[in-house]
Amino acid sequence: MTATARSGAAALAVRPGEKHWTEKELAEVRQELETEADGLRRDISAAESEIADRLGDAVGDAGDDSADAGAKTFQREHELALTETARELLAQTERVLSKIDGGTYGVCESCGKPIGKARLQAFPRATLCVACKQREERR
Repeated sequence: MTATARSGAAALAVRPGEKHWTEKELAEVRQELETEADGLRRDISAAESEIADRLGDAVGDAGDDSADAGAKTFQREHELALTETARELLAQTERVLSKIDGGTYGVCESCGKPIGKARLQAFPRATLCVACKQREERR
C-alpha cells in the first residue's frame, strides 16, 4: 500500500521505523482527549461559579480588615489563574482533537516533521516533536 493510498488512522504521520496508527490506537487517544476535555469543561464551570459567588460576596466583605481582604483577594487571583490555565489546556486539547479530525495529528507545528507515535501515546496533546520542544525550552 502506498502512502497516498492510506486513509484514516493509517494516513497519520509517523517517524521512520514506526508502525502506522491503527484505528483502535487513534480511538484510544481520542477518547483520552475527549475525557480530559469534558473534565476541564466541568472544572472551568465549577470554578467560574465559585469565582462569581466570591465576587458577589465582596459587598459583605466590606468590613474586613486589610489582612482578611488581602487574603481573599489573593485567593480570588489564584482561582482566576487556575481557571485561565484550565481554559488554555482545554483550547489545546480541542485543537488536537481537530487535528485528529483533519488528519494532521502527529505533525510538528514547528518543523512539519512527524512528532512520533510513542510521544503522542505518552502525551497526546503534544504539538511539537522532541527536537523542536527542546529548542523551544532553551529559549
